[in-house]
Parts: sequence; structure tokens; C-alpha cells
Amino acid sequence: MELSTLLTAFGLTLFAGLCTGIGSALAFFAKRTNTAFLSLSLGFSAGVMLYVSFVEIFFKAKDALVASLGTQPGTWATVGSFFGGIAVAALIDRIVPSGEGNPHEMQRIEDMHPQERTKAQKDPQRLLRMGTFTALAIAIHNFPEGLATFTATLADPSLGLAIAVAVAIHNVPEGIAVSVPVYYATGSKAKAFKYSFLSGLAEPLGAAIGWLLFLPFFTDTLFGILFAGVAGIMVFISLDELLPAAEEYGEHHLTIYGVISGMAVMAFSLLLFL
Repeated sequence: MELSTLLTAFGLTLFAGLCTGIGSALAFFAKRTNTAFLSLSLGFSAGVMLYVSFVEIFFKAKDALVASLGTQPGTWATVGSFFGGIAVAALIDRIVPSGEGNPHEMQRIEDMHPQERTKAQKDPQRLLRMGTFTALAIAIHNFPEGLATFTATLADPSLGLAIAVAVAIHNVPEGIAVSVPVYYATGSKAKAFKYSFLSGLAEPLGAAIGWLLFLPFFTDTLFGILFAGVAGIMVFISLDELLPAAEEYGEHHLTIYGVISGMAVMAFSLLLFL
């Protein structure tokens, strides 16, 4: 493994994770949530992830596993690893804090306006708890996303870049979701940004932990299993997080247009590297 590829993988993962901070900054400087833009962007991110998972990553994993295990065992291992990745993502989704801290509950920038924050002063501790749990939930979700971005970059840096951009896009509204309740409760932009920023650091941390765990016995077979699992994780994230979040902003058709656009851009970019 070349050092430059390894550094690129960590760099892209760090970039994607820290985009929660961009969401936090937007919450401070924008006046209102651009729901059309968010619906389109989240749909685009889902389209990229779905297309690349089914068309590129799954079959790269299958090629690696068939080459190392044989046709029938390799194919079974690919399918099992794909659904194993979905199971891991679903399990993580089940164990994150629920209710007030669920990261699927999107916040809007206008919720940070002074008059809205005044209403929230009746129970600041509840809001601080909400922001803390949201940051924790997003951090837990970001672990497999970090591993997915990292693993994809090791296999193909151009593929990793596309996934990093897709993950980064959906981290922006997550940053808003952390910042709004923390700012509500404390009145501190610095504290709201810190919580948001730290939740994004889980992404490169997930990549680092994954790399340290798998480095001693990294083989073609393990690579294929991980890569198929990554495809499953990204499909689950797209269907369970990105598309519901995009729909929550109330722009159904723009979400679908974003999905199709994301697929088309991903398809075209893959064709360029044939």
C-alpha cells in the first residue's frame, strides 16, 4: 500500500467528516434554510451512493472474492458481505439515541433566530441534551461512513473522491441538526460549532480504527468482504437517512431529480476512467 494512497484516503475521509462544521457555519450566517437546495443535494448524494454501490463497488468486491475463493464461494461471500454491511448499518441505527437525539430529525436555520431561541429558554437543559444526543448519534453513524470512504479510496482514489463528496453533502444538514439545539440552550455559537465539529471527527476516527484492526491481515479476500460490506452500508444510509431527510424538507420532486442527477454524474465519471 503506497503512502500517498493511504494519506489520500485519510484526507478524503477527514474532509467528508468535517463538513458537519460547514452545516454549523451555515446555520450561523444564513437567514433561512434553502429547502430546495437541501432536497436536491441530499437526493444527489443518495443517487451517487446507490449507483456506485450497485454498479461499481459490489462488482469490484465480487471480482476480488471470486479470484481468491472461486466462482461459487466468492459469489456467495459477496452477497453475504453486502447484506452483512446492511445489517451492521441497521444495528448501529438501532443503538443510537432515539427520540429527541435522532439525527434523522432535521433542524432548520431559521430555528436559530432570536425570537425562536427566546421560546426555547423555558427548558434549556432539554435542548442541550437534545443537541448532545444528536451529536453522539451522528458520530456513531459516521463511523461506518468513514470506513466506507476510506476503503473505497484505497481501492480507487477517484471512486473514493465521489463517495467523499456524497458523504460531505449529507453531513451539512447534520451539522445544522447539532448546532440548532445547542445554540438554543446555551446562546453560544462557539459551543454549537464545537459539538458539530466533533461529531464529524468520528468519520476519520472510524477509518483509522478500521485500518488498525484490519491492517495485520489485509488480503484480497478481506478486501472483497469489506468492499461488499461498504456497498451494503451505503445502500442502507441512502435509503434510511438521505432520502427520508430530503423528503422531510418537503421537496419530493427535487429529491428524485437529485437522485437521478447523482446517478448520471456518477455514471459519467466512471465512464471517463474506463
